[in-house]
Amino acid sequence: MDTLLNEEEEMLRNLAREFLEGECPPSLVREMEKDPLGYPPGLWKQVADLGWVGLAIPEQYGGQGAGVSLLGLVLEEAGRHMLPLPLHSTLTVAATINSAAGEAQKQDLLPKVASGDLILTWALLEEDPRYLASGIHLEAKEDGDNYVLNGAKLFVDNFEASDQVLVVARTAPDDGNNGGITLLLVDSKASGVTNTPLVTTAKDRQSAVEFANVRVPKSAVIGEVNNGWSVVHDLLDVGTALLCSMMCGAARKDVEMAIEYAKNRTAFGRPIGAFQSVAHMCADQTMWVDGAELLTREALWKLDQGIPASVEVSQAKSFSNEYLQAAVRHSQSIHGGMGFMMEFNLHLWYRRVAAWALRMGTTYEHRARISTALLDQPGRVMLNEPVVLPR
Repeated sequence: MDTLLNEEEEMLRNLAREFLEGECPPSLVREMEKDPLGYPPGLWKQVADLGWVGLAIPEQYGGQGAGVSLLGLVLEEAGRHMLPLPLHSTLTVAATINSAAGEAQKQDLLPKVASGDLILTWALLEEDPRYLASGIHLEAKEDGDNYVLNGAKLFVDNFEASDQVLVVARTAPDDGNNGGITLLLVDSKASGVTNTPLVTTAKDRQSAVEFANVRVPKSAVIGEVNNGWSVVHDLLDVGTALLCSMMCGAARKDVEMAIEYAKNRTAFGRPIGAFQSVAHMCADQTMWVDGAELLTREALWKLDQGIPASVEVSQAKSFSNEYLQAAVRHSQSIHGGMGFMMEFNLHLWYRRVAAWALRMGTTYEHRARISTALLDQPGRVMLNEPVVLPR
């Protein structure tokens, strides 16, 4: 893996930054925080026309087949500008469809995603916030050529904007070995689906979604019936790595604002950045963002190469959760009291990094997965899998 960006990667990142600087100012982000839909459809169409939505989709399905590493660079810029679009949720589910769906499903769904005509999200978590198969209770009961869904999901991203939602459901009793889980692609506007918006730290779009006798055809199953937990594992790895890219982009911008402020804000006749305590904070912030960025890009590179990347994904997320939060907290401190005011733009970046740190696995969940791998437990390591000490 080359840690430096090549010419193609630099060009893509610069083009994305230039576009979003003109099209996604903080005023748009604040406007979308109050918008019922949560995103501007016109901007979504522009992004789709630029090819970002289809970047990692294979060429035979209307995409560019570029892989998730390049996609990560785009999402870094999306995080840097707090892009209020359902990009992360759509791309994560699209990657899952590409890896686990049948050929007919790919031919039907992926071209629509690549063109921007299909917005996707997923519904996984329930009352138990841990990523455990035993925590899945939403029932999908077989009824002829259909499944009937009953249950509820929490913290579903961009549900109001979505056309379809990938639901993780239980189709057989828990066997203690991650069995009985099936993934179904459900119409977000189907009869029996009820959405309740949630108030979040980031003021982005998350929902509690209830399914009451929702009928879904068997053709909507993604992957194998009763063996869907491995697909969930892959979805979480890709989604987590891409979320880390967004966290890195947001934290990088936040830190740049703090350093610029430290250069220009004077106290006792000199810039506050000249004081050792502030200078050390700025140095720490830079090292933390650089470290998170390198870990994230390594995880994405391994995913692109088809190399097992679960540990690298968890390294990136646990590091980002802890140190990127610390970086944006330092920015608040450097700015003093105004850094904590909701009306001050710096607060927009802080809220998003803090909220994203709680998604796709906490610091402790990802550290546990790393420690499990260090103890040489065989097979792929899942989030929240119990650590067994070697004899």
